[in-house]
Amino acid sequence: MSGSGRGAAHGWVWQPSEAFRSAANWQSFMRAAGIADYPELERRAREEPEWFWDALLRYLEIRFRSPYTRVLDLSDGLAWPKWCVGATMNMTESLLERHLEAGRGQHEAIVWEGEDGTVRRLTYAELAEQVNRLASGFESIGLVSGAAVGIYLPMTPEVAIAFLALARLGCVALPMFSGFGAAAIRARLADAEAVALISADRSMRRGHEIDMKSISDEAVRGLPALRHLIVVRRDAPPRAAAPPASAPAPAPAAGAAAPYEIEWSQLLALGAAQHPARIVPAEHPLMIVYTSGTTGRPKGTVHTHVGFVAKTGEDFGLCFDLKADDRLLWMTDFGWLVGPLQLTAALLAGATAVLVEGTPDYPHDDRLWRVAARQRVSFLGIGPTLARMMMRHAGAPASNHDLSSLRVAASTGEPWDADSWLWVFDKVLAGRGPLMNYSGGTELGGLLATNVLVPIKPASFSGPIPGTGADIVDEQGRSLGPGEVGELVMRQASIGTTRGLWRDPERYLDTYWRRIPGLWVHGDWAVRDADGCWYIHGRSDDTIKIAGKRTGPAEIEALLLATHQVVDAAAVAVPDAIKGAALVCVVIAADAAADRTRLTVELRDAVVAGLGSSFRPARIVFAPDLPRTRNMKTMRRVVRAALLGEDAGDLSTLVNPEAVAALREAAAKRAGDA
Repeated sequence: MSGSGRGAAHGWVWQPSEAFRSAANWQSFMRAAGIADYPELERRAREEPEWFWDALLRYLEIRFRSPYTRVLDLSDGLAWPKWCVGATMNMTESLLERHLEAGRGQHEAIVWEGEDGTVRRLTYAELAEQVNRLASGFESIGLVSGAAVGIYLPMTPEVAIAFLALARLGCVALPMFSGFGAAAIRARLADAEAVALISADRSMRRGHEIDMKSISDEAVRGLPALRHLIVVRRDAPPRAAAPPASAPAPAPAAGAAAPYEIEWSQLLALGAAQHPARIVPAEHPLMIVYTSGTTGRPKGTVHTHVGFVAKTGEDFGLCFDLKADDRLLWMTDFGWLVGPLQLTAALLAGATAVLVEGTPDYPHDDRLWRVAARQRVSFLGIGPTLARMMMRHAGAPASNHDLSSLRVAASTGEPWDADSWLWVFDKVLAGRGPLMNYSGGTELGGLLATNVLVPIKPASFSGPIPGTGADIVDEQGRSLGPGEVGELVMRQASIGTTRGLWRDPERYLDTYWRRIPGLWVHGDWAVRDADGCWYIHGRSDDTIKIAGKRTGPAEIEALLLATHQVVDAAAVAVPDAIKGAALVCVVIAADAAADRTRLTVELRDAVVAGLGSSFRPARIVFAPDLPRTRNMKTMRRVVRAALLGEDAGDLSTLVNPEAVAALREAAAKRAGDA
């Protein structure tokens, strides 16, 4: 691997060897499709989208019971494509039966490690049996195809079993963040008119027991459509005993005062080891994933059986090069899209999903590395904020552990700064494999990705994922050249894109399609450099515009981090009577005892040196932490609201809500004012 080009511009850092290139899944796909090289693939995906998606579906061996007569129909316009017209399927047959029939039933499908070190393992054969038992148990209490069911579980094997069992019946899964309060759960269940909720009785986080059952009881009370509360007992045996002598209690009538509660173990005992998949149209809804919004009703993005499995296969199998012998660890929550993504990706590939309870730095600072070494993880998901958090634990570096099994790492959700990217590449991967970058969203999977066939620069993307038609444009939709920051858009129909918003087509069109007619506007600022590398500069609704000049917060935050005086930062714009807006930077100092006056000057000077005097921060606020989601993304809207003393809106997705009060207190001190 090349270590050259690490000057100010951070040139090419990782160079794929010929052996890596030859073994890459993109090469396998191009050989199967009769494509000479990657530029030809990009051209044909752009000019012949039906050919491309058909070739992808065939390569991924996605199973259909009835074939499609046409892979893509755009007769209703780009916003409303019809996919795999006439086809029927069930996505679980591609994730389970395909591997069982290939003789891989004894390969590990799921490995789980609890916060206390407890480990559970399920082979593909064992997972399939549990899924079948639960699906038939669900059927015995009246769950039917099309019924919406909430999943409010921590990342345990049960979350995978529940997701697949619902899919097997044709039910619609509603993944929900395991840290939600009752109001957030209730809003989503009500919006989807869910008939059941699957909940754990409790979970563990940083040594504390979280009573999920009490939260569930409050959330479901009085919901007219909800008929069942299914409870997973944390300490119950993973397998059910012999079926009970008596049948389950009858299902309650719709509109009952309280849902009928039933134990997960009882459903397994009622179920059968073999249960055929319910065959549904390819575009049958698989799940509704709600975005975490600011205020008001959350947006329900709709993913289908064929759409989700095909796009996940492209993103992870091809862009991320996930292989059947990989062991995939991505510490996340099932309520975020990455949760269903990693399970679907691993099982589609025939790989192993490593699920972990709790946080990456408890009960030990180096817990993430301990788990990765112990479970021989080969594919690691790690984002910039998590990387910076692990960098802070100087006493527990990744180098203390045997991470030689790591082949690749991947990231999504937020922009990288070069130093954190290089730390992961050098200290975690030891330069053996690429740190891949991936940008998209809950609404559609990936738009941009790193390509493992070509060299990689820190924090960059190689370009658009084939079939998406991603571009960078101005306000009129005109393509921009290198060095010009613009809106990230999509010019083509992509198979993984949400099928509208749940029961709200006008909101869908207003949100994504009407800002620049004919283009999907994703809401991110992006730029490409002279070498063709792409970069994300943050959400366009987070734009910082001062004295007529604009930039994304990620660019400012990278300048602050590059000083090595802070371990994390958030940049936001606040109203200013003269300039219209002023820049405020909230930072976590690397040295808590550092002279704040001196540090304020250094940080301001770093921003000015990088972006000019227009962006001189009006304030530097020192805080103990930043408000973050469970995926470790910084919530800038919450930062801004805390600085201004405003209502921060929906905080249900925060993993550390106490950070908001601490930030308000820090802002009130007026430290670092201009």
